[in-house]
Amino acid sequence: MPKYAESTLASILEAVRSYYPEGRTELIEKAWHFAEKAHSTQKRASGDPYILHPTDVAQLLAELKLDIASIITGLLHDTVEDTGATLEEIAELFGSEVAELVDGVTKLNKITFKTTEEKQAENFRKMILAMSKDIRVILVKLSDRLNNMRTLEHLAPHKQQAIAQETLDIYAPIANRLGIGWIKQELEDLSLRYLHPDVYYKLAKEISMKKAEREKYIEEFCDTLQEKLSEYDIQALIAGRAKHFYSIWKKMERRRAELDQVNDLIAFRIVVDNITECYKSLGVIHAAYKPVPGRFKDYIAIPKPNGYQSLHTTVIGPFGERIEIQIRTQEMSQIAERGIAAHWKYKEGRFDLRSRENVEWVNRLVEWHKDLKDPAEFLETVKIDLFAEDVFVFTPKGSVKQLSHGATPLDFAYAVHTDVGHRCVGAKVNGKIVPLRHRLKSGDTVEIVTSPSQTPSKDWLKIVKSSRAKAKIRAYIKQQERDRAKELGGEIFEKQLRHYGVSLAKLEKSGDIERAFEYFGVKTMDEFFIHIGYGRITPEYFIEKFVPKEAIERQKEIQDKKHAEDASFLKRVIQSAKRRTEGRNAITVANLDDVLIRFGRCCNPLPGDSIVGFITRGRGVTIHHATCSKALDMDQDRRVEVAWNIRKAVESGHAIKRNVRIRILSLDAPGLLALMSQTISACSVNITSANIRTTKDQKAIAIFDLEVSDLGQLQKVTQALEAKKGVIAVERTRS
Repeated sequence: MPKYAESTLASILEAVRSYYPEGRTELIEKAWHFAEKAHSTQKRASGDPYILHPTDVAQLLAELKLDIASIITGLLHDTVEDTGATLEEIAELFGSEVAELVDGVTKLNKITFKTTEEKQAENFRKMILAMSKDIRVILVKLSDRLNNMRTLEHLAPHKQQAIAQETLDIYAPIANRLGIGWIKQELEDLSLRYLHPDVYYKLAKEISMKKAEREKYIEEFCDTLQEKLSEYDIQALIAGRAKHFYSIWKKMERRRAELDQVNDLIAFRIVVDNITECYKSLGVIHAAYKPVPGRFKDYIAIPKPNGYQSLHTTVIGPFGERIEIQIRTQEMSQIAERGIAAHWKYKEGRFDLRSRENVEWVNRLVEWHKDLKDPAEFLETVKIDLFAEDVFVFTPKGSVKQLSHGATPLDFAYAVHTDVGHRCVGAKVNGKIVPLRHRLKSGDTVEIVTSPSQTPSKDWLKIVKSSRAKAKIRAYIKQQERDRAKELGGEIFEKQLRHYGVSLAKLEKSGDIERAFEYFGVKTMDEFFIHIGYGRITPEYFIEKFVPKEAIERQKEIQDKKHAEDASFLKRVIQSAKRRTEGRNAITVANLDDVLIRFGRCCNPLPGDSIVGFITRGRGVTIHHATCSKALDMDQDRRVEVAWNIRKAVESGHAIKRNVRIRILSLDAPGLLALMSQTISACSVNITSANIRTTKDQKAIAIFDLEVSDLGQLQKVTQALEAKKGVIAVERTRS
């Protein structure tokens, strides 16, 4: 037994006994020995025994004060996925409850998927369904991810970045939704370390240099606050802390400033005995220091969806600096640290049912799981929903609706009912008529005006913010496109049949249609017509297979004349092999040769980006970035599998150069534009255009259009620019 694992197991058992004295801790020891044996031949990427990982995961779960079943699951979570252990074996040794939790955490590694994106989406779907039944699944998964992020330095750089990005997109927001602040913050900081190492280590160095000065300031201001509250007989625990790196970096980006220009880097927390003293403390602070308008938030009266409660205010401090102060009770403080885990009931051995109200967003994720079949759209919807802060608005009858931050009356309409959203023509907010793109605020009363003749449009996708509204609008538009494809496909098919003197009724009577359905893999006539309308089945191919040869020869001349007019979408995209097309040699289209290729100008994908292809009538296959909003809005029946084929392009003598635009935010300093240009040129990248403008706050925004060979070269340029003094942020733009 490794000494570290042995001491960690002992600390786990001690921790569990401290908060759950009646728990059967001998089962934890049994599970540890089972995991050690199962993983005995395995090593981590660091070379350490694998058992250290599940042991550390279990320790994190003990820190959250979870139950015995959760901690056992933490020890066993990789056994089914990575060893010969089975769920049946785990159920027999540790009970069905543990087996179900382990199954919920286990990824779908034994199933073959077409793309990495599809695998990621389906793994997340499985986890969503499991956590909707038992929220402990995601608590184990969060602990697993946190330990993996803590040891990420042992993996290859490309794996580090992929895992860090997924953590930032999915797991940190989930920790936030569950109210576990410390896990959320550590995941964000670790993600920043691997996604933007230059930013991370620069912040670490600069903040470390001012540590002594910061600690002195915190101590003095805490003493000052303590004196002012004591004057009103308020007993309080007061502490100050520096904000975490990711939070500071986002603040620098929002304000377009360097670190020394951001003065509210410290947050103070006041913990009092009861709610009355929370508001009393707020009055004392506002009397002593001038509050910053618009920066007061009452999360006690209206808690966050994750159950978080506190008063937040920002005031102007003694030296003119901004100071953020949070005021809460001891119970609120526990919930802020442990989130949903603070609602645990040990006698029943399950979560307090009241805490289910705090995970309403899980039900929304389950709804997306049912409605959204396309992996890219599903993942994008989940990311939007997880990141959004919520606002609370009222119906005219006083019911509360919880919406995403930035929601509009259209979002509200879809929250009421899908049909209300589809028929929405206007809205009144607090009795006044407002445009549909009006942004709602907590406390607004919203009334929707509808019309039976109204239908959704694609423009609505630019207005709505909530995942539900976007999904419903997209579904409606896609259904309309399917209906048009069905109608067009039917017209094309029957028109072609008439050229050969054959009727649809005759084919149905002879049974040829049923045979064709089986041959083409469709089940209904509507589906058959839709495939023709989208170009996935060509009438010519059907005729070749199922119409008598005499009729084909008799009508060949007519067919040749009408071919160009009546050919399906797919025939229109296939071009002669001699035709030179944009990116032809760089892209492989599944099962198709000599296809006209063009790149979407909306997202301008680079080699190395995740991409998708869509058949576009008369314009071949258009390549989009996998997360492009236009691609998400397109009907997935028109989607085709595409992939980069860089080697083929190089072998054929076609050097790949793709245009990309970057935006650089920097200080307005002499010679900085020249420095940026030199830095870009030093990376062997050609600049096709450059534009720079200054802002009122002495910043500069530079826009460069570059020619790069792939995503790796762009990242090299970005990192080189970020390392230059005076550069605040570098980002790729899509417009």
